[in-house]
Amino acid sequence: MPRDSAQVNARRASALRDSAETCTFAAMTETVPSSRRRAMKPQSLELGGRPLHPSTLMMGYGYDPALSEGALKPPIFLTSTYVFESAADGKRFFEGIIGRRPGGVEGLVYGRFNGPDQEILEDRLALWERAEDALVFSTGMSAITTALMAWVRPGDIIVHSAPLYAATEKLIDAVIGKFSVGWMDFRASASREAIEATLRAAKAKGRVSVIYLESPANPTNDLVDIEAVAAVRDAVFAEGEKPVIMCDNTFLGPVFQAPTRHGADISLYSLTKYVGGHSDLVGGACIGTKAALAPILALRNTIGTITDPHTSWMLLRSLETVQLRMERAEANARTLCAFLRDHPKIERVGYLGFLEPGSAQRDIYDRHCAGSGSTFSVIVKGGETQAFRLLDNLKLVKLAVSLGGTESLASHPAAMTHLSVPDARKAELGISDNLVRVSIGIEHVDDLIADFKQALEAV
Repeated sequence: MPRDSAQVNARRASALRDSAETCTFAAMTETVPSSRRRAMKPQSLELGGRPLHPSTLMMGYGYDPALSEGALKPPIFLTSTYVFESAADGKRFFEGIIGRRPGGVEGLVYGRFNGPDQEILEDRLALWERAEDALVFSTGMSAITTALMAWVRPGDIIVHSAPLYAATEKLIDAVIGKFSVGWMDFRASASREAIEATLRAAKAKGRVSVIYLESPANPTNDLVDIEAVAAVRDAVFAEGEKPVIMCDNTFLGPVFQAPTRHGADISLYSLTKYVGGHSDLVGGACIGTKAALAPILALRNTIGTITDPHTSWMLLRSLETVQLRMERAEANARTLCAFLRDHPKIERVGYLGFLEPGSAQRDIYDRHCAGSGSTFSVIVKGGETQAFRLLDNLKLVKLAVSLGGTESLASHPAAMTHLSVPDARKAELGISDNLVRVSIGIEHVDDLIADFKQALEAV
């Protein structure tokens, strides 16, 4: 679970001061004894023995108004560095930063390492997956890059599901690949037997350090059997050589899926999407065990991929409504997809809510997912021309990449987000020229149906 109140207080006390006490000018010139500094009130995850839901805890967990002039919401701490109470404190904090002291840093040090807004955000993100800890980053790709670079070394093999977000695939192949790191993949929808065959083949080639998953896959919406991957990993690799399992949970997290509760060691997020939810920021996160996150934290401290205080504050605001937004968007998507599925100009709708009962994908969905989300693929009858006509004639739905915002968006992955993927690779993975990716927002669903209806008339 996230840090307890004692840890939170120790890490933030140097920044969150109680200034509400009345004091004279003379008193202000005196040294304030540490005993007058107020401790954070105890933080609880339950009420009367009943666990509190994450959506409730988003309103105040990890923050005590008494430590910030009584402000109901956390202030934005726009400072690059923090004052130590003593030289011994400074030494102890840095011992935590460099790993010489177990347990990590005990206080606030410098903006590249930590900050009050970032730490409150990390505490609240971890609650959604009941995880031990979380780390926040400047973008989703900086989270993915830092995580992979922290766990991979030259000569290793990365095994990943496919397809992946194009930037992730390019990172693994063209960037990390320059350091003599190879990769092998399996289809996102692969059976346990196919997953095992890939892992055994990779093991024969060298050290497998990371199994990287994306579920649902972007843009096909195929689900990966995370539980099967974890079981196969444990069967194929001996204790001490098991690769870490990372899973990009951007499409369904944090409300509808928690990969770390199904066998993943780390969940990765583009916070830009559903968590941010308003298309006005970029950010990323890793959620998982302290042991899995430790090397990632060490690298983040070195290369400075942490997010900034203002973005962290905006994400804290967004977390208060994330469940409301995702549930409304999901309801809209379900109704709209029912309309699109029966339209004569639509070949197929790749929506998780339409998975065939008894199918392998439906089995994964029933075990892993609490909802279908609101991002899906629409396969138009025809090719790129017909897909472009649909996109160009939408009025309310905006033609833009990204997803998870309050507004509905549509894009053409083959020509946009996945343009850098070779044509043969796109064909292999089902990223066709007639595939349109749609992310539904919180508009009135009748208006969204009307927009798609008039746009499809032009196809």
